[in-house]
Amino acid sequence: MFILGVETSCDETSASVLSGTGQKIKILSNVVASQIEIHKKYNGVVPEIAAREHVLNIIPVINEALVKAKTSYKKIDFLAVTIGPGLITSLIPGIEATRSLSYAWNVPVIPINHIEGHIYSSFINISNQNVFPALILIVSGGHTTIVLMKNHGKYKIVGETRDDAAGEAFDKAAKMLGLGYPGGPIISEKARIFQERGKKSTLSLPRPMINSNDFDFSFSGLKTALLYQLKKDLNWHNRVEEYCYEVQQAIIDVLIIKTMKAAIKNKVKTVVLCGGVSANKKLRLDLQEKVENELNLPFFVPEFQYTTDNAAMIASAAYFKVKNKVNFKKNTDWQKLKANSSLDLC
Repeated sequence: MFILGVETSCDETSASVLSGTGQKIKILSNVVASQIEIHKKYNGVVPEIAAREHVLNIIPVINEALVKAKTSYKKIDFLAVTIGPGLITSLIPGIEATRSLSYAWNVPVIPINHIEGHIYSSFINISNQNVFPALILIVSGGHTTIVLMKNHGKYKIVGETRDDAAGEAFDKAAKMLGLGYPGGPIISEKARIFQERGKKSTLSLPRPMINSNDFDFSFSGLKTALLYQLKKDLNWHNRVEEYCYEVQQAIIDVLIIKTMKAAIKNKVKTVVLCGGVSANKKLRLDLQEKVENELNLPFFVPEFQYTTDNAAMIASAAYFKVKNKVNFKKNTDWQKLKANSSLDLC
């Protein structure tokens, strides 16, 4: 089976070709046209600019994905495209391009939830399918959610953010510290430098809701606490790396504690970390150590290239929908594709 996936939910234009047999898949190509350099000067994504770039990039990116996969549209069995959640102006170019190709090639198209795509980014590496029930921690710029995955396509939200997502907290903290955009990778690198010096942080930022009796998150208070701390500290410009370390550790501590408690309560077989923030090396290593050593459970995380928004994860989600006949109709009509910026996972 060959699937061409398309992803345009925010500021990456991506297309990917996947081949699969049984429960094993192979990514033949995964092309991503990033807009980070364009949006850097605005310290965040500008939706109108992102949409125009998608319009310019979408067809060249799809062509490149086919070329790199050494295949042609004639071999494509299914198309898959992100229909939400995401920026509505970004979703539309990807959907319209896929609608056109579905009509022109006479190939059925599978609508994919962006969050489900992140979940299935981890299944690119999972060969053993005896993983359910699995606990999924999805951490990105727009989402921080704990999901209980009972089987393919069967999800239950265990916990989610009540305000800001972890990725947004990283970006806002970086902005306060004058570090630029995107903030997550910059904070992570400076925190690494501070840690390698062997010093201990003298800062003490809050770990919001870490002891609450649920699995929800809140990171708005952390941002506020950082703002007030910077106003008090006239010397903070000389302690940027220490601040980065403390901000990162505050976020990681909350994510890990909540995930561990949720895994124990729901008696899961595996724990999965995914989403853009799963590229954070400290989070990956700390959570893996906790899961494997304290819970004695398998831990899965996507390869770095599949952590941020990409079409390989969309094609992966589509493949498992087809193979497991989950919410899937073989004659999916291209005319029924619609963007939904606030699409829920379940």
